[in-house]
Amino acid sequence: MSNPTARPEPGDDHGPAHGPAHGRDSHAQADAHGEAVDTAPPDAVDAVVHSMPIVLPVVGGVLMFLLAFIAIYMA
Repeated sequence: MSNPTARPEPGDDHGPAHGPAHGRDSHAQADAHGEAVDTAPPDAVDAVVHSMPIVLPVVGGVLMFLLAFIAIYMA
């Protein structure tokens, strides 16, 4: 079995080397040959979206406290 991350040699017959449909055809070709298909790395935004309903109000409260403290201190 070949390495799925290695680039094919020019003589290999793994689909078209260039062209607008290269990505789709190469994945379909890779599935037909039983090779692993590369997946995209996890998105950083998707990793933190679930905690936003808790983090945003807490950070907002801390900022309001700090601004009030500064305003009282300056007065």
